[in-house]
Amino acid sequence: MLKTVTVKQIQKLDDLAINYYGVPSIVLMENAGRSVALEAMKFLKTKKMNEAVIVCGQGNNGADGFVAARYLAGFGVKTEVYLVGKPQRLKNDAAVNYQILKKIKINVHVLNGLERAFKRSLEAAGVIVDAIFGVGLNRAMDDPYLGVIEAISQGRSKTIAVDTPSGLNCTTGNIFGGCVKAIKTVTFTFAKTGFFKNDGPKMVGQLIVADIGIPAGLKRRIK
Repeated sequence: MLKTVTVKQIQKLDDLAINYYGVPSIVLMENAGRSVALEAMKFLKTKKMNEAVIVCGQGNNGADGFVAARYLAGFGVKTEVYLVGKPQRLKNDAAVNYQILKKIKINVHVLNGLERAFKRSLEAAGVIVDAIFGVGLNRAMDDPYLGVIEAISQGRSKTIAVDTPSGLNCTTGNIFGGCVKAIKTVTFTFAKTGFFKNDGPKMVGQLIVADIGIPAGLKRRIK
């Protein structure tokens, strides 16, 4: 039977892994981003295409997207990265991974709305990676997020969500005004309860649960 957790439970697990067991958050992020990149590569190979678009937010979910972009580019994939928000607001691990992309010459386009270049990139991509919002989202969204999410959802047949489709309440399965519709969701450590409730099943698509390095003893504490 697939074990599921609420948002509070997964946040507590992450907190204990980082602050009690001493697993650096940037290590968990590296493992998460690499897991997404590997799934994206599998998808691209089935379609015999080599273009990826990664759409990132300003938090840790976006940082996972930055890591995935780095790996995809390293695998030889033509990679376009878009950031919804201002680079100046990136903090901690997100800021670190953003700077890495800059140093290895992967351009991150700042997205303020539904620009034509962005729409063309989505249409041309073999895979779209949704890394805008993670499990911590707890409020209704407005533009530019709603418009960007709607545009991504039009490419559902090629969209992979990072940890959760952006806009989904991962505890209840309700949506915050809008939600990415993914063909596949790569979630971390455990599936989330909201994936199987209300709107969740319509948004998640195929579910992949990736191990990102949370200590096994800690995971066993989840009943």
